[in-house]
Amino acid sequence: MDDSAAHDAVAAPATPVDRTDRSRNHALLQLLDCAGPAAPRRNLLTQASPQTALAAGPSLWRAVGLQARQVAHLQMPPGDAVLRALDWLAAPDHHLIGWDDPDYPPLLRHTQNPPLALFVAGDPTLLWLPAVAIVGSRSPTPGGADNAREFARALAGQGLMIASGLAAGIDTAVHESTLAAGGETVAVLGTGPDVPYPRANTALHARIAARGAVVSEHLPGTGPRREHFPSRNRILAGLCLGTLVIEAAYRSGALITARLSAECGREVMAVPGSIHNPLARGCHRLIRDGACLIESPSDIADLLASAISAQASHLRERLAAPSSGESARSCGSALPPDPPPRSTSHPTPTQNDDDHHILWQALGHDPTDMDQLVQRTGLTSARLSSMLLPLELEGRVVAQHGRFHRHR
Repeated sequence: MDDSAAHDAVAAPATPVDRTDRSRNHALLQLLDCAGPAAPRRNLLTQASPQTALAAGPSLWRAVGLQARQVAHLQMPPGDAVLRALDWLAAPDHHLIGWDDPDYPPLLRHTQNPPLALFVAGDPTLLWLPAVAIVGSRSPTPGGADNAREFARALAGQGLMIASGLAAGIDTAVHESTLAAGGETVAVLGTGPDVPYPRANTALHARIAARGAVVSEHLPGTGPRREHFPSRNRILAGLCLGTLVIEAAYRSGALITARLSAECGREVMAVPGSIHNPLARGCHRLIRDGACLIESPSDIADLLASAISAQASHLRERLAAPSSGESARSCGSALPPDPPPRSTSHPTPTQNDDDHHILWQALGHDPTDMDQLVQRTGLTSARLSSMLLPLELEGRVVAQHGRFHRHR
């Protein structure tokens, strides 16, 4: 294709993507492997498919701002890293979500320096759910680790997705507690999606990939590099409605995530601690700088209530006009289900019908906590949370401080 024809093609609107398309993945991987500023490549992908962008030619690449070494790299045959990534993508539940993809996480898309693409091992639709990042020290006190587990368990029980960085300490406690509670968790890595770090978390990495999602902007096989971890934090902050810091030294990576969260316009929250605990100093610094002081999970639920509602509405709009049959099915699996409509042509109620009826009968006009609802209904807290969220969004149920009642 000559440059003028390529330019016309680039100006055409992008079509719905097929993430199983090997040619699309091949082109996107070559654009990813071309290191350097991402903004010019995002500009290309805003206007064209990866295949068209790659075929556009050096003249257009230079015109949109690609550096000389990037242009030279794109003219070379794909390297081993690209071929390894194609092999990784061929495995089940491995995905590559590019800037051109309508399913690119909307919160992340509107950050200052969003990644050109994300590798996801697991369920990519989790990246659309209302989420909280919980971060902190790699060497927490026993009390700090207990707080991390308590907050993760409670917030997951309220239907929030819990994100962290798979690091030792607080991150590990957060992921493990969320999984144990039957909640949704996402691990954002500073390595390739197939490289657990630290190695001690190899088994946890596999469990998250199987039951949640492991996310990275780096090609498979990329090992740990010091410079990748601060940039990883911008993705973690950008995916979430807010960041909660539990135990952090005065200078720590958790504070970087908090700063990036604030720069995204998200909530920054911190749990205070003893003035004699060095790991509380980072949290106290955040609170002095304007972070919300958090004493219980209900503080977070109250703080984020309006943002959660707005994001859930955005997700519902997205599902009403999916880009493809695949995205409609995949996103639909992550969205908490609406109470199913009663059909006169199928008088026998489904299990979902029965569950929603049981829940509605268990809800009264007085606030009822989750433990009471579990006892009254015989359903799990995870199942109840998935049903309560859409009822809240519809205005049929009110949630206050972890307790629920019918709208008066």
